[in-house]
Order: sequence, then C-alpha cells, then structure tokens
Amino acid sequence: MGAFLNTCFFILVYLSLFSLHSVSNSYSLPCKLQRNFQLNEMHKPGDVVLGGLFEVHYSSVFPEWTYTSEPQWPICKGFDTLGFRHAMTMAFAIDEINRKSDLLPNVTLGYSLYDNCGALVIGFSGGLSLASGREEHYVFEENCLGTPPVLGIVGDYASTFSIATSSVLGLFKMPIVSYFSTCSCLSNRQRFPSFFRTIPSDAFQVRAMIQILQHFSWTWVGLLVSDDDYGLHVARSFQSDLTQSSGACLAYVEVLPWDSDPTKLSRIVDVMKISTARVVMVFAHEFHMIHLMAEVLRQNVTGLQWIASEAWTASTVLQTPELMPYLRGTLGIAIRRGEIPGLREFLIQIHPDKVKNGSSGTSMVRQFWESTFRCKFASSGWLKAGEKLCNGEEDLQNVESDFLDVSNLRPEYNIYKAVYSLAYALDDVMKCEPGRGPFSGHSCANLQTLEPWQVVHYLQKVNFTTSFGDQVSFDENGDALPIYDVINWLWLSDGKTKVQNVGEVKRSDFKGEVLKIDEDKIFWNFIPTKPPRSVCSESCPPGTRMARKKGEPECCFDCVPCSEGEISNLTDFMECTSCPEDFWSSPKHDHCVPKKTEFLSFHEPLGICLTTASLLGTFLCAVVLGIFIRHRSTPMVRANNTELSFLLLVSLKLCFLCSLLFIGRPRLWTCQLRHATFGIIFVLCVSCILVKTMVVLAVFKASKPGGGAVLKWFGAMQQRGTVLVLTSVQAVICTVWIVFSSPSPHKNTKYYNDKIVYECVVGSSIGFIVLLGYIGILAILSFLLAFLARNLPDNFNEAKLITFSMLIFCAVWVTFVPAYVNSPGKYADAVEVFAILASSFGLLVSLFGPKCYIILLRPERNTKKAIMGRGTTNL
Repeated sequence: MGAFLNTCFFILVYLSLFSLHSVSNSYSLPCKLQRNFQLNEMHKPGDVVLGGLFEVHYSSVFPEWTYTSEPQWPICKGFDTLGFRHAMTMAFAIDEINRKSDLLPNVTLGYSLYDNCGALVIGFSGGLSLASGREEHYVFEENCLGTPPVLGIVGDYASTFSIATSSVLGLFKMPIVSYFSTCSCLSNRQRFPSFFRTIPSDAFQVRAMIQILQHFSWTWVGLLVSDDDYGLHVARSFQSDLTQSSGACLAYVEVLPWDSDPTKLSRIVDVMKISTARVVMVFAHEFHMIHLMAEVLRQNVTGLQWIASEAWTASTVLQTPELMPYLRGTLGIAIRRGEIPGLREFLIQIHPDKVKNGSSGTSMVRQFWESTFRCKFASSGWLKAGEKLCNGEEDLQNVESDFLDVSNLRPEYNIYKAVYSLAYALDDVMKCEPGRGPFSGHSCANLQTLEPWQVVHYLQKVNFTTSFGDQVSFDENGDALPIYDVINWLWLSDGKTKVQNVGEVKRSDFKGEVLKIDEDKIFWNFIPTKPPRSVCSESCPPGTRMARKKGEPECCFDCVPCSEGEISNLTDFMECTSCPEDFWSSPKHDHCVPKKTEFLSFHEPLGICLTTASLLGTFLCAVVLGIFIRHRSTPMVRANNTELSFLLLVSLKLCFLCSLLFIGRPRLWTCQLRHATFGIIFVLCVSCILVKTMVVLAVFKASKPGGGAVLKWFGAMQQRGTVLVLTSVQAVICTVWIVFSSPSPHKNTKYYNDKIVYECVVGSSIGFIVLLGYIGILAILSFLLAFLARNLPDNFNEAKLITFSMLIFCAVWVTFVPAYVNSPGKYADAVEVFAILASSFGLLVSLFGPKCYIILLRPERNTKKAIMGRGTTNL
C-alpha cells in the first residue's frame, strides 16, 4: 500500500510541476500556475513564512467526475471546532514569538494555514501549495535568488497525510514537524529525511498500551484499527510486540473501513459480541469511531472496556448522552497535556471582521463563526429554513463550546512545541558567527538565501524547555522525547463528561517504558466497579500447569494438575517442578513437604504389640529362671545338666530382648548390633540345646555294656567348651561381616513415592546368609539328634521336648525367609521380630513348660524314682 501511495504522490508532483510552463532561454519570461487549488486557508505575511496543515473539517464530499466538464473540487463537510483551534494555536504561537525580543529579534514570522478537510488529496494539495506558493504569476530572474514560499511546515494531522506530503517534500528536504502523526514508519530517515514530530511514535504508543494491559492483567483483547498507514502499522507492531513482552494475545483484529459500510461494521460488531474478550483497543480516528459506535448503539453491545488511542481519546464528538453509557470508563493514551498561557485570550479575540477573506473568497474564521453560532453570513448564499443571519456581534464567551476550554490542551501543546522548534532553529541560523558556521567553508546561512535543508540541520539540534517545563529535542529519527498521559472518561451526574488524568507512561533510559497509574481515580463502567477480567483462560492456580490448546493462541490453555511429586507454587506455570529427593508434593501440589518417614516404631500399634510380646517373653524367662533357682535341688531341675538349663534360660531371655533392637528408627549402631546380637544369642541358645541332646544320647549310650567310656567326653567342662566354641564361630562370622561390609541405615524411596522407609541394609548378603545358615545347621543337627533319641527308655525323656521345640524353631525360620523377602519396609523388620519371638516362645514353652508343670502342679512326680521309673505312664 505504501508503494502504491508513493507512486500516486510522485504522479501528483509531476502533474504539479508540469503545470509550470517551461522557461525559455529568455530569463524574464513570466510563468503562470496552470491551476490554483480551491482550499480553505488563512495567511499572514512575514519575513519568514511557516506553513501549517490542519483538519478543520473532518470529511469531504467528492463530486462525480465525468470529465465532460471541468472537474469540481471536493466540498468540505463537518466543521471541527477543535481542528480550527489547532490552527489558531499555531497562529497564536507565531504571534507570541513575534512579540518576543529574545527569539528571532527583528524578524517577523508569517504563516499560511490550510485545511485538509479529512481527505488525502486535499491535504496533499495543501502541502504542494505551501511548497510552490500561491502567486498566479512568477517572473524568473537570471540569478534565481530568494527564499521558498515557506521554510517549514507544521503538520499534517493524520499519518497517511504526513507520509504522502513527506514523501514528496522530503525530496526537497523541506522540514515538516507533525503534531499528531504517530506512524512508526515515519521514523525511517531513509524515506523521510526531513520529517520531525512532537508526538511519540506508535512504537512507543504500542508499548505504552502493553504496559496498561500488563498492569491490569488483561491477556485477551480485541484490536480495531483504521484502514490506513496509522492503523495497519499499529496492527503489525502490536501483534509482534504483544506476545513477546506480556504473553497476552489478540482475540481478533478487525480493520475499520473508510467507507463506513454498514455491512462491514455490523460484521465487526458481531465479532465483538461473540468474543470472550472484554477489552477492546481501538487505533483509529474520530471518524471511524463515530460510525462504529452507531452500530454498537444499534446492537446494544455493553460490557466492554474501551482502550482509546491518542487519535480519539479526547474526542468530544463521542461524548454524547447516547454514547456515554457505552463509552464511560474508557481508558486511553493521550498526548501530554500542557498549558499555554495567553491562548484563551487570543481565542476570545478571534472575529470574522479581523480576518481578510482568502483569495478563494472563503474564510476559516467565518466558517467557524457560522458553525459555532448556527448562523450564516450574507455572503455565504441563501439562508435555509430555520437559519439566522450572522451579524458579527455574537460573543464567543456566551456560547457553550469547547473552543475556549483550554484546561486540556494536548494536540495544541504539540503544535505549540512544533512552532517553537522551527522558531528556535531559525534563531540558531541568525546566531551563526561568520567563519564558524556548519556549512561548506564554515559559512553561515542567512534568511535571504536560506534553504530548507539548512533549516533541517538546525532543527536536528534544537533543545529548549517550554514554559510548562517540558524539554523539547529530537533524536536521530526526528522523534521527540516520548511521554503520554493515561486518561479516563468519567460521566458526571449533570450529563457532562470529564476526561481525567489518571497516570502517565514515559520512557526511562534505565527502566524502559515506566507506567504510573492511580487506580483509585479510575471510574469503571462495570458492576462492581472494578477492572474487568479479560482472559481467554483463567489463570492456572498453584498446583497446576498450563497446557496449550491445539490450534488456539497461547493465551488459551487448560490447567492440568501436576503429577505426583511435582509442584507449581505460582500461577500460570508452564511446567511443574519436581520436589527434592526427601520431599513430596502436598495434596494441592502447591508446595513440597517432607516425605513421611516409615519404620517400625515403638509408638505405633504393631510396634507396641511386638514390644509387649518381647517384654512378656523376657518376664516369663525370668519367672521360669526363678522357679528353677527356687527348686534347683529337685531332680527335675538337676536332671540333664542344670547349668545348661540356666544358660539356656538366660539365652532365651536375651533372645526376647534382642528383638527390641529391630524396633525404632534405624541407627548405625542398632543396624550393626541387631543382626550380630540376634545371631550370637540364637547360636548360644541352639548350642545349649544341641549339647543337651548330645548328653541325652551319651547317657543312654553309656548305660549299655562297654559304653561307659563315652561319658568322659561329655563332662561339664566339655559341655561348656562345646557351647563356647560353637558360639565363638558365630561371633567370628559377625565380626568379619561388620568389619568388611557392615549393615547400615538406609533411606529407601523405592517402596513408596511419598514415603521414606528407614531400614537397615545388610551390607553383605553373603554375611547375612552365612549367619542364618549357621544357625540353621545347628538347629537341624539338634532336631536330628533329638529325633533319634525320642524313643529312648525314660519316664521323662527330654529328647522328645527338644524334638518338638526344634520342629517349631525350624518351621518358624523356614517360613521366615520368603515372608522376609516379600515384606517391604518396616514389615520386614516386623517379620524378623515375629520370627525371633515365635521361635523363642516355642523353645521356652516346649522345653520348660512341662518341667514347670511338674515342679509346680505335680510335685509328686518331681522325684528321682518317678523320673527313672519304668512302671508309670510317660508324659
């Protein structure tokens, strides 16, 4: 589109230049303009003339061009009072500068102001008129000396108009200082080498808008743009910057048509109604908003938060009782507000009698007068029904109009700065010292031969401070220091609209764009009165992660709960994070908590039961030991080595107690002692039983002829030595095991994800197997010997009891192995404790139960005769 416009502009320039007749070799031939454009204009002569392009009318009506007669010029419609005030602000600034003695002394500035009527062709024609002049006849002198008609232009209003004018006049390096054109494309110094502006570019405006969206957490917004360079450049910039800087998305992007086609507008409003986006940003002109809001009003679309660009944020045309129910609460980016002392007094003095008519017979002041007072001058033609005649005695101070309201000067302040920028550039030209100038040969320029490109040089170096305290200078791209006000539309109870300032956004060298906003001052057009929510998907709470919806913008997502062991402790996490090794996710997956610890504790029911059983067994051993000590002189106690019986009871007591080492949180010392103690004590116990069994066999062997020699090998010393040797072997096994591969505590996380199982790892499986295997060998040997001696003649044959007890012992430990292997965590310890207790109780009851029964309940059988007798019934 830009290339097409540039082509059209160059054709227009060519036609304009072609309208000047070729100059012959005679240097005094006159040249006549082929055509003088019929423009609304205002002029004031001066030593140096500055041009101005303003939108005094906001629309135009183009006649049908059949070319059967001379084409008629478009007719301007819709007088814009504020646009006229823009033009008068330039006139005021020039008048103020002419009164200053410290700025451009002895130089009078003049102006030529043109109305673009909201049409590109008219605005471009005004620019050409400023560059070529207004005189119908020119006489070319031989030296061709003199200054151009204007040395600088303030304008134009719209970006498209500025692009057109700057593309052509930039070829001649004519300085143009715009007060309202924001397209970021105008910062391209290759295309627009002489363009400057006192308003921030759209690039900054877009970033300012994004700052507002971020501040209120609006991530799902709609975008409406005008169908011109201003809107289309913004759309491209917004789409690229929005996702990168804030993570927000555009729900839709619609282009507002210039022709205000009702069908297109109806479709756009339908999109707005269907969308879930509650925030709508509009980068368009007042003209577009008027037609758009008419359709919004027709369809009664409510519940939207409007975000206005600087192009319409201060538009009074939209602040009507019909539209304010929809537009109240609008937030917008506004041009920096400033104060211009003396402007109101200057505006009050405007009167049609004080301005001469232009060459075309029209006057912008007369049109302003007619629009303000709803009257017609006699020279304007026939009066229509209901119209009155203007007499010139009307008073501006007695009419209700925004024209004299200078409390909210925004574009006017930019115009004021633009005029002063050109004035300071010209003042620097005059202050140049000969021989120290910036041009060839250190020469200086002078007002008589000043060229526009020389003004551009000084304009680039302008740096001054306004009376309002704002610094004005231009960067390498011709852009002014960026700053915007944030405004809010408030609808008062009396039906009036107040545009209040609620913050500002400006660029900082260190922090980038900085937004300051006072939320307490903002009026929201919602119930309750608070900022609306505008998101495609609600924020994912802690404990979830965002999962993009396929085929939709990144702002649309599902919230997926974090997996076990993972958390997200903030909103909108893209990925859940795993908890450290000793931690697990909380039930809500929003923070890590220490994993539950599991071990066989003294405080849990299972631990209490096992501890009780252990203490009970210990107590029973102590009771039996007490009984045996009390009746140690009786035959029942003295039979078959009393010393071994006492040693067996003590070892059983230690067996019960060693089970306590398996209960409680594993420590290094408990892990080392539990298996070693268990192994040594059980070998001591089984060794005693084995020796007792061997003694029984030896006694009956000795009762046979020739068997007396056997008893000498089973005396008391031999019995003690055998027990000691057998136990020492187990002690050696345990010592080697502990030294070379000691059992140790271990945090096991394999059984459960959310628990830490504290257990003792055996260190060396071989050591553990050898320990159990040695006990098993002794137990099996005892069982076999006792089984062989079970039928030996005796009224009380202890071999039967040993056989039964060892049968129980072996059965317990045979079932222990698979149960231990398949039991996780604390239950493995519980199985081992149960095996220890079960085997210990089995030995205690089997070996000492019958003896205690005879000692306590059948004392008549506790005699040597009863024990050795053969006539009584065996037990």
